[in-house]
Amino acid sequence: MENFRYLKGRTAIVTGATRGLGRAIALKLAMQGANIAFNYLNNKDSAEILSKQIKEFGVSVLSFQVDIKDFKKVQEMKDAVLEEFNTFDILVNNAGIVRDKAFSMMSEEDWDSVLDTNLKGTFNMTRAAIFTFIKQKRGDVINISSLSGLIGMPGQTNYSASKGGIISFTRSLAKEVASFNIRVNAVAPGFIESDMLAGLDLKKKIDQIPLGRLGRAGEVADVVDFLLRNESSYITGQVIQIDGGLGI
Repeated sequence: MENFRYLKGRTAIVTGATRGLGRAIALKLAMQGANIAFNYLNNKDSAEILSKQIKEFGVSVLSFQVDIKDFKKVQEMKDAVLEEFNTFDILVNNAGIVRDKAFSMMSEEDWDSVLDTNLKGTFNMTRAAIFTFIKQKRGDVINISSLSGLIGMPGQTNYSASKGGIISFTRSLAKEVASFNIRVNAVAPGFIESDMLAGLDLKKKIDQIPLGRLGRAGEVADVVDFLLRNESSYITGQVIQIDGGLGI
């Protein structure tokens, strides 16, 4: 089992890891031997539970109560990770929020909160990481976008704009840093079983999905896992859809 822990000795930061996709990704990378650092906004109990679960894989963990919209605090988090682990190899930009509403009813706050968290938060974290990655001439950035960023969804102009921005961010940055042996990719999930789907007519959504079911957080984590392996070492600037065919 130990021979297959290909991330042993490496360190990953996973944002928004206390639930859903972020939690599944953090646990997957810990299972593969990576030390994990993650942030959370308010739920300290969930952060403590996740930390305990990560430690069960025999790796180290750091948690930070940090809002990724805060550029300075994000920089301080990255510095603390380097001080603790002396290395920082993987960044998974997962943290995000939704404020779904018809555009005609969308407030400025609805727009700003989603763009600031989803898109600016991705900038803040990646900006904090990139100098370390350039200096060590290696690093992986994986951005969690969404099918909404590729095809757009009604009632999600703010969310779709933020996730579409992440896709363009991914492609542009991948070209910029490839010469430093840094890869930047994105994953675009469709409808994944999570509390973010609360209040939706799930039967109607499932009827639209060619594979006829919702996705699972573990399946998204598996794609992230693949993008970090040697088998994917020639992949950068790509957006991998995991949507059961919904975006076809």
